[in-house]
Amino acid sequence: MAVTLEEAPSLGWILVKALMRFAFMVANNVFAIPSYICYVIILQPLRMLDSKRFWYIEGIMYKWLLGMVASWGWYAGYTVMEWGDDIKAISNDEAVMLVNHQATGDVCTLMMCLQDKGLVVAQMMWLMDHIFKYTNFGIVSLIHGDFFIRQGKSHRDQQLLLLKRHLENNYRSRDRKWIVLFPEGGFLRKRRETSQAFAKKNNLPFLTHVTLPRIGATKIILNALVARQENGSPAGGDAKKLDSKSKGLQWIIDTTIAYPKAEPIDIQTWILGYRKPRVTHVHYRIFPIKDVPLETDDLSDWLYQRFIEKEHLLSHFYETGAFPPPKGHKEAVSREMTLSTMWIFLIQCFAFLSGYMWYSIIQYFYHCLF
Repeated sequence: MAVTLEEAPSLGWILVKALMRFAFMVANNVFAIPSYICYVIILQPLRMLDSKRFWYIEGIMYKWLLGMVASWGWYAGYTVMEWGDDIKAISNDEAVMLVNHQATGDVCTLMMCLQDKGLVVAQMMWLMDHIFKYTNFGIVSLIHGDFFIRQGKSHRDQQLLLLKRHLENNYRSRDRKWIVLFPEGGFLRKRRETSQAFAKKNNLPFLTHVTLPRIGATKIILNALVARQENGSPAGGDAKKLDSKSKGLQWIIDTTIAYPKAEPIDIQTWILGYRKPRVTHVHYRIFPIKDVPLETDDLSDWLYQRFIEKEHLLSHFYETGAFPPPKGHKEAVSREMTLSTMWIFLIQCFAFLSGYMWYSIIQYFYHCLF
């Protein structure tokens, strides 16, 4: 499409702004990620003496790094409006977030909207596609203890076994509380056709805004983390506290992300900011773990029902621009999520000053040795 003389200055400014934002993002990564790694290395003696305190400090730095990523979108005008249950109320309990997956921007959106939920981000474990292991943030996620899962039938059984071992070895030992899971197993645009064919073959609902979830990872997580009472039933939600130190997994948070006009934001947009400011909408519904069936068939039905509900939520949102009100209410109430500009400024300053400090230290020892 030809660019008119009137449009040229505007497009030129968008290009310049995108280049400036990209340069800042690169500088952010160059200073912040190596600094995080250096702090983790220098704190290894603390890990041996007081593991819990070490992972607390690591989690705070991890939260700051994710806060930097959130700030890239925040300053481009990509904000979040929250709907449904208030998840701040359960920020100190163990929970799993089941999230629909449309684009890479989903991860950035969650990084933003969870920043004001106490220590949730610091104590969170992500389950993400293995390709993210090879990104600039991969080394940070490996240190933090996130799990990279390889997609495909040929890898499925092995990956579920690896996930089980990973949870046993890393979840409680690193004092993790929340897990973020995308049960669809891929982006909507890539899985929709396959999901609809599966639904037609198995007489399941025809979905267009979400795809049918895969049960494997959800089942592994619940079996590994749900504490059991003496009678074998799950203990969680409003159940009495167990004698053990941890109550186990207590909540499932059904999380639905909706973009205006069904146009999701990708990571390129988040970094470069070349699209107009927009509000992403996130709906939460909290389920006590005692209300979630753990047997395979019942869990499959329960999980399918959640994504059928997501389909209805998204259909309503795309038609009206708002999520429907909960039962018994006339209107749905939304809450605008905000980031503190001063807090973002302080963590950015800490990152750049830390990068300069570690560079000076390494340069000093290099000159001493060589």
